[in-house]
Amino acid sequence: RKPYQTHEKTHWGEKSYTCDQCGRSFTQRGNLIAHKKTHSGEKPYTCDQCGKNFKRKESLHDHMRIHTGEKPYTCDQCGRSFIRRVTLYKHKKTHSGEKSYTCDQCGRSFTQRGNLIAHKKTHSGEKSYTCDQCGRSFTQRGTLIAHKKTHSGEKSYTCDQCGRSFTQRGTLIAHKKTHSGEKSYTCDQCGRSFTQRGNLIAHKKTHSGEKPYTCDQCGKNFKRKESLHDHMRIHTGEKPYTCDQCGRSFIRRVTLYKHKKTHIGVKPHQTVHTTETPYKCS
Repeated sequence: RKPYQTHEKTHWGEKSYTCDQCGRSFTQRGNLIAHKKTHSGEKPYTCDQCGKNFKRKESLHDHMRIHTGEKPYTCDQCGRSFIRRVTLYKHKKTHSGEKSYTCDQCGRSFTQRGNLIAHKKTHSGEKSYTCDQCGRSFTQRGTLIAHKKTHSGEKSYTCDQCGRSFTQRGTLIAHKKTHSGEKSYTCDQCGRSFTQRGNLIAHKKTHSGEKPYTCDQCGKNFKRKESLHDHMRIHTGEKPYTCDQCGRSFIRRVTLYKHKKTHIGVKPHQTVHTTETPYKCS
């Protein structure tokens, strides 16, 4: 009966347990106890395989599944499995399309509270996560983790069709659409479609003329944040993309990609002599 009563409070919104240090309230006593450890820094539960420490016994249990490979929570719609129940709960919203968390500044909605919190930082400009190797800062922890892989060279997500690898799962998903030809994002002004939402957003700025990202060193404006990041390397001298055949480095990944073609085939200028016309109008 007691667990049921505790669960019911999540529907009522009743939060009977309040932290005497910061005033935050919780529906369950166990959550308050775990929260108070964020003030003390106490993490009494230790993984005997990797030494990582946790505030809650339940968190240690979930973590241990990383080592065992156990994923007991399975989605009944797509069959995908998860280590934690809460991750399954969040995942199922991607099927239902439910977006319960709405930004009070721009009206954009999200399936997860964490995504809303991260999004709101784009309005405030707050970047809490900083790379200890290059000093670049990010609004989301996940983006920092993906960024750090550019230093280590780690690319965990590989396309099963062409073998190309990526640092982020989302980038792989977007890439696979280039094989399927799927273009889910359509411009409501001109009808042009794109495989990635970010490309659609950037494209729509060609209609509005908006260039919200400005270089603080030379004042040049850009439609996309990524374009500004690439441009900043002109000022810093950073060239993170290096050819594994000749050692030449480049500011942008796409420039490296084009350069590598000079090693494997006819160079662009040589097509003038060969009369080759590899690029045809679709």
